[in-house]
Amino acid sequence: MSPSAEWSDIEVYRRSQAGNESAFAALYRRFQGPVFRFALRMSGSESVAEEVTQEVFLFLLREPGRYRPEAGALGAFLIGVARNHLRRHLERRRRTVGLEEDVPAGDAGGPGVEFERRNEVEVVRRAISALPAGYREVVVLCELGETSYEEAAAALGCPIGTVRSRLNRARALLRARLARARERARCLA
Repeated sequence: MSPSAEWSDIEVYRRSQAGNESAFAALYRRFQGPVFRFALRMSGSESVAEEVTQEVFLFLLREPGRYRPEAGALGAFLIGVARNHLRRHLERRRRTVGLEEDVPAGDAGGPGVEFERRNEVEVVRRAISALPAGYREVVVLCELGETSYEEAAAALGCPIGTVRSRLNRARALLRARLARARERARCLA
């Protein structure tokens, strides 16, 4: 086990800010996955997620000292930076993109079951991507990313109560949209 694996997030951050390349690499390994998944689920585009992830870590290099440990967890800070980059990117593009497929292909249940499962996943994916950004963010963080309310609040720069209320409202919107989709599917069948 390398020494960087034993360092706390704060220690890795401080060492990377001091120019330690292995610390920066450790920082990247720890947080690249969560940042990429957040950007992917918010944008629906792998290329956008890659670009945003790269921008987050370039931000750390260009803006040393912007993270303050007393303000919250490093992971929440990085998600917040990703959120800002993603917003700017999406504002430039001015279009909504569906979430990408990440369901593993399989033969469980035969082709009919696989088709139905993929169709259901696509309906949910479209419903999530159609949510207003504030609601979509909390769904992506708390439901898909399994982030705690506290971490989501820190990443979004809002109180925990706001995260809870947005998540509650997002769930209600999703239930309504999915019920309408099921009703349309029944009518077409």
